Amino acid sequence: MRFIKITVILVTSLLCFQCQREERKLVTQSFIDSLQTNYGVPKAITNNENELQFWKSRIKNDASDLVNKAKYASTLVSRFHLSGDIKDLKASDSLLFDLEKRFNGTQAGTYLSLTHNSILQHRFNKAGDYLKKAKAIGISSKISYPLTFDVDFENGNIETAALNLDKMKDEKDYGYQFRKSKMAHYNGELDASIVYMEKASALANNNAYLKSVALSNVGDLYVHAGKFEKAKNSYIQSIKINDADLHSIMGLGWIALVHDKNDSLAENIFKFVATKTKSPDPLYKLILVDQFRQDQASELKQAKQYEAIVTDSVYGTMYNKYIIPLYIGCLNNPKKAEALAKNELKRRATPQTYSWYVYALLANNKLDEANTIYKTHISGKPLEALELYYIGKLMEANKKGYNAKEFYKAAEENLYDLTPVIARDLESKLHE
Repeated sequence: MRFIKITVILVTSLLCFQCQREERKLVTQSFIDSLQTNYGVPKAITNNENELQFWKSRIKNDASDLVNKAKYASTLVSRFHLSGDIKDLKASDSLLFDLEKRFNGTQAGTYLSLTHNSILQHRFNKAGDYLKKAKAIGISSKISYPLTFDVDFENGNIETAALNLDKMKDEKDYGYQFRKSKMAHYNGELDASIVYMEKASALANNNAYLKSVALSNVGDLYVHAGKFEKAKNSYIQSIKINDADLHSIMGLGWIALVHDKNDSLAENIFKFVATKTKSPDPLYKLILVDQFRQDQASELKQAKQYEAIVTDSVYGTMYNKYIIPLYIGCLNNPKKAEALAKNELKRRATPQTYSWYVYALLANNKLDEANTIYKTHISGKPLEALELYYIGKLMEANKKGYNAKEFYKAAEENLYDLTPVIARDLESKLHE
């Protein structure tokens, strides 16, 4: 009898302990209050502004002024990373186009810079064109291999990207470990991807920016894995190194929303970030807060604001991944979703982008066409959670319940990469 009582007490204690663990909030109001109160103008922004003024003051009007204009263009890109202002990236492009014209396409450095800028704008085909021109003029293999990997990887040429990754192999190189992590993530090797990204962080040495980029990516990968405490620690470590790291601050907001279920704190964080950047990213996160709350009126209002920003020609196709499902959802414009998804394929035809197109075709009741696209371009290829969900929808439309469930199960493995609307739908499909 005594043994039974002790067992009951132990089980009850373990259950209570488990409940406490599950209810423990990882992102606290006091920490966020302190972060916001002590947030000043980041040193990186001040240094960037000083550098901008320095190079701008050195620019001459004569045609031979290559170095100063190139440096100024590069510093504008740095400001884009800090401010989120797409106009800085466009201004950098303009300077580089002018240099290309003045020097009659003889400077490989100009094309390399245009390659980088094009990648940032998701103009991956264009990036490939510029890289070819740089190679024709002549660049070192140390520059060629990493950039070729980047262009091929984003264009879905995974086998070629893997070959270039092997060519640049250097276990003590930051760039190699960073790209190795991306490849492992693509292949579904999440634990390995985390290890490689952590190695990249360790190899950044005294470069605070590179270290914070790697740590922020580590945080994202831990979120993918559902390891929120480790994600939080990575984000905080990054913020301590680089107080301009707004991505990691938003990462804390996402943890507050999907793990802590603290939508008010998440909203506070995203609104704070929105005051510090001109990027539309925090506005998208606020739409997801509305989805979490199932506040359809506010979701529609903010989605319309987001649409007005990201469909401006200055952004090109940068935000298609996010606006397409909004057109299918609260914005209720599936024809627009289909047009954008089809247009995306002209710039980047990958299994992922074909999956967006399939989802848009389904929304327009074009099942046969969606099936053809799936069989030709998607079947058997690695997909991430969002695209797995889309293909699950395709299987469901074909009344292939078992197949649909398998895709939904695979998507659920990275549940926290998905929007609250999709997460709820998965819950209903898998646990009804």
